[in-house]
Amino acid sequence: MTTLHEAQRRGEPVRRYVAPASLADALEILAELGPAARPVAGGTDLLLELSRGARPGVEALVDLSAVAGLDAITVTGGDPGREQGEGRGRVELGPLVTHGAVVGHDRLRAAALPLAQACLEVGGPPLRNRATVAGNVVTASPANDTISALMALGADLTLASVRGERTVAIGDFFTGYRTTVLKPDELITKIAFDALDESPGMANKGRDDADQPGIAFSSQGKSPDGGGVDPLRPDRHGIAFISQGKSPDGGRRGVFVKLGLRRAQAISVIHAAAVGHFGPDGEVEDLVLALGSVGPVVVTVPAATELARGRRLEEAAAEVAEAAASGVEPIDDLRATARYRTRTVKVAVERALRALAAGTEASAWPASPPRLAAGGQPTRPGPRRDLTDDDHIEATVNGRRRRAAGAASATLLDWLRDELDLTGTKEGCAEGECGACTVHLDGRAVLACLTPAARADGAAVVTVEGLAADGSPHPVQAAMEARGGVQCGFCTPGFVMSAAKLIEEAPSPTDEQVAHGLSGNLCRCTGYYPIIAAVKTAAATPSGAGTTGAGPAAGEDDDGPAAATANRAEATGAGPAVDAAAGAGP
Repeated sequence: MTTLHEAQRRGEPVRRYVAPASLADALEILAELGPAARPVAGGTDLLLELSRGARPGVEALVDLSAVAGLDAITVTGGDPGREQGEGRGRVELGPLVTHGAVVGHDRLRAAALPLAQACLEVGGPPLRNRATVAGNVVTASPANDTISALMALGADLTLASVRGERTVAIGDFFTGYRTTVLKPDELITKIAFDALDESPGMANKGRDDADQPGIAFSSQGKSPDGGGVDPLRPDRHGIAFISQGKSPDGGRRGVFVKLGLRRAQAISVIHAAAVGHFGPDGEVEDLVLALGSVGPVVVTVPAATELARGRRLEEAAAEVAEAAASGVEPIDDLRATARYRTRTVKVAVERALRALAAGTEASAWPASPPRLAAGGQPTRPGPRRDLTDDDHIEATVNGRRRRAAGAASATLLDWLRDELDLTGTKEGCAEGECGACTVHLDGRAVLACLTPAARADGAAVVTVEGLAADGSPHPVQAAMEARGGVQCGFCTPGFVMSAAKLIEEAPSPTDEQVAHGLSGNLCRCTGYYPIIAAVKTAAATPSGAGTTGAGPAAGEDDDGPAAATANRAEATGAGPAVDAAAGAGP
């Protein structure tokens, strides 16, 4: 028998899945099972860690994503018509708030711009539809983008167990590399911080002003020292140019910037978040600067406050940036050298601060970034479910009720392929990087490789086999064939699923929306132009903007994989062109 490479070996699967009926029920389960249980919300980090054997001793997953009411975003106070700095209010996020929900929340983008910018940098839309902000914090990687944003915002975390609640400042939550003060029976139940004042740049979104100073968020290019990115090169997503400008008077505003090795789906080389409180004369009253990917934990730079206080930020920016670079001791790794990281910290921080000084920190925020969540259904409360692989789950898959066992220890990807014989959904990377496994779960595009299969119990799932309606291919499928969007074909199902949801959400997508909507899908053949052309063609088709997931007639039962062959054959839109197929927190 061929010996598998270490990267191909999977950890021992967790064979028990518990879906609590409520938050109180979840806390009781964690208290009962102790360290043998692991809570899962989005699962986009945890499932990968389990598959790699990085979480030994876990015997049960306690899936919070089926608990209703934990995904609330509340912005209290903060009258949009108030004067800057007056009654700005408070922001509270529930433990199931996803990165996608933050990106799509208009008021939160104004009240917490650095967090929204950080969330937009996490993976692609299908990943953001599952990955939660609280989970990103719990994973505690120094590369996790939202941590620096929350530290700059001064967030407090509410931790709950059957023993009661306690509040911890986010800066005190981390004890080391991927370690925290969270106890095995505790959950983060709330993230709260003071709201910011709206960025002047956010108010001017949509203006076509080439001279508007701005800042953006990842970059591409060749590093002068081989590190991968040229920090001096302007780019559509680059932490690039900053024009000089007059600092807006008064208010508390912030910005997040990130340097990655590609435009999307990139782990941070470095990232930074800054929140400044400006007096009526524009002088800095307070400044919090947080840096990520430069040490074992995200760090703040106290020297930045002292250097900036009492001065205009544009005057202090260079000194603060120098202090930030001098205060870190990054490591060499596959993404960048320590020397490169130190250099880019200085460049990124200075440019971020100059954008904040000029009031242009929001200028690169995209117009209507797609979420691929049109038609998303709310979580349906129900009784506690405690499942093993011997138990059957039932889901509406491509319009049919399907029942099968083996879900407790499987990902949704493996369950669809192995138990239902729906092999159109592909495994490209098994770690949420490529988008080949994209399906629609309760109306939202998600990555099946990072979704627990048992989460589909009682849910509606659409795979590439179910997009066709009445024997005719979905407009995206037809356009992919007509415009040459199918190359080797392996990534095609994932692109089709993302594109179908994109044009359902944005019937006439702009080029920017297409780029954002497909940013979670990778094509190994490098042929994105015909794929983009196919999406535009499909959107222009009269039926292209209809809802997805017609599939076979609903209401028909099927208990095993045998009937799945007929099911797949009826989905004529998933023929050879499509059927040949493609984080951060627990």
